[in-house]
Amino acid sequence: MRVYTTEKDSMEKILARKMSETKDVSSVVEKIIQRVRTDGDQALFQLVEEIDQVKLDALAVSAAEKKAALEATSPELMAVFNQAKGNILAFHKKQVRQGFVATEDSGVVMGQRVIPLVCVGVYVPGGTAAYPSTVLMDVLPAKIAGVKKIVMITPTDNEGKVPDAILAAAEVAGVDEIYKVGGAHGVAALAYGTETIPKVDKIVGPGNIYVATAKRMVYGEVDIDMIAGPSDVLIVADHTGNPRWIAADLLAQAEHDKLAQAILVTTEEKLIEAVETELEKQLVNLPRKEIAAASLENNGKIILVKDLNEAIEVANQIAPEHLELSVAEPFALLGKVENAGSVFLGHHTPEVLGDYFAGPNHTLPTEGTARFYSPLSVDDFIKKSSYLYYPEEALRAVGSAVELFAKTEELDGHARSMSFRMVDDSVK
Repeated sequence: MRVYTTEKDSMEKILARKMSETKDVSSVVEKIIQRVRTDGDQALFQLVEEIDQVKLDALAVSAAEKKAALEATSPELMAVFNQAKGNILAFHKKQVRQGFVATEDSGVVMGQRVIPLVCVGVYVPGGTAAYPSTVLMDVLPAKIAGVKKIVMITPTDNEGKVPDAILAAAEVAGVDEIYKVGGAHGVAALAYGTETIPKVDKIVGPGNIYVATAKRMVYGEVDIDMIAGPSDVLIVADHTGNPRWIAADLLAQAEHDKLAQAILVTTEEKLIEAVETELEKQLVNLPRKEIAAASLENNGKIILVKDLNEAIEVANQIAPEHLELSVAEPFALLGKVENAGSVFLGHHTPEVLGDYFAGPNHTLPTEGTARFYSPLSVDDFIKKSSYLYYPEEALRAVGSAVELFAKTEELDGHARSMSFRMVDDSVK
């Protein structure tokens, strides 16, 4: 990992960020989307065979497949899924919004309704890896919001099978329909609908560059949560930091992807040396060591700062997806954090708790977008609609003001809409 110091290196150099894959896949994705829009299910079968090298007999996961997956999943893992579900539900239920109504003395009534989306599509990455945690994190907030139908899509393995853990988690979370399709073609199917897959109102969930590009292209036809890039973690550590634990947490992020970013910001030179030693030691027997090593070499950073206040300043500028405060008094720093997807406080709160189990959502803004994006929440699955009622006398009291406003904008039709009501007899 490259080592920087705020005393010698410019902030521009320290903060320089390698963006995610730069190759332009837009033209490829655009053609895929058009094929799905034109040929529906037929295009999906063809694209799954062409891109994923899998020949499917059916797009939908059958009841028999779901039953077999549940039978193959150990009771211990099902218990863990249900325990995680309870934690996720408990946290997200606190996010539920209420509508309101305000009635004035004049008889004017104003209000806002909170309305759940009707149908949501959840993208779950698959193929070479299974992420049942994504199922729970993305589906359960939608259930709390009151979404009527939740449709899940996910790529299969080489034999056209969805991993048992994914199907078991979907059963625990309450997914309504599951389809064996991923990639840009899966996103297109959710956005426009096919003979089999229903058109949804919103698509959520992470994916590769083809998925991210497709989500960007269909935005407007449907809503999306965010454009997810490679995962990242930033650990702020003081003299109390445990080098073995810190190294493990850095590697936990680095093993995701060669493009993942792991950063340590610390006040202690001795800790840097100890963490580097631990990284070398732990990499030796890490199953995904090639991926983790490439991530650390190409994107990893260690930043030496003069004090913890400067550490938080650096963290705020980087705006990490995950921020660990591995310090003696983490709550003393929490109020100074402005930009972070999720914050993990203290030595005994590793980021992996948030990945799977604790309750806060793990679908988080990446690549510095925590400056303006928020974690996935119940809010992502609702819309708000306002309403208004004026009785006749209340309308007459403000009529001239509204007319003047309309004429100032040279919208005579708007003005007439009001003036006619001022001169005509009221419709009883």
